[in-house]
Amino acid sequence: MKALLPATAAALAVLSLCSCSGKKENTTDTAATVAGPSIVGKWNIENVVVNDSVYARPAEITPGVEQYIIFNADSTYAVATNCNSIGGPYVVSGDTITIGDSFRTEMACDNMTVEDLLVQVLPDVKVIDFTNDSTLRLNSATDGRYIVLTKVSEADSAE
Repeated sequence: MKALLPATAAALAVLSLCSCSGKKENTTDTAATVAGPSIVGKWNIENVVVNDSVYARPAEITPGVEQYIIFNADSTYAVATNCNSIGGPYVVSGDTITIGDSFRTEMACDNMTVEDLLVQVLPDVKVIDFTNDSTLRLNSATDGRYIVLTKVSEADSAE
């Protein structure tokens, strides 16, 4: 047993040295960044537009109920509506975004207008357009469809 201890200690030392190759792994998540501001963070849903006459403004439909999208640094997103949750993967390249297959809870609620329009527009979103650091427009590949989001400050999202 005593002979095994020095051999084990030597083997561990060799393994430790071998695992330190000097190469640093790139931990920057390029999928979640765009030129200019980052989409990572919590964004309130201000408007979901299908066309000039079909749209939903959450603040008007369900006042006082926060509806938002969170874009995580690990390239996943989560949507909270006044009823259900939606989420899945996303990939950003420049000003282009691809929303992957998503999950959706399926509870029935009194007013699902925002959610119903989100599931129509969100999968077709292709272009990120920053109006400024705090306003983001997700434009669909289909003309006239888009989602307007406003950034939630870190102080507000911590509450």
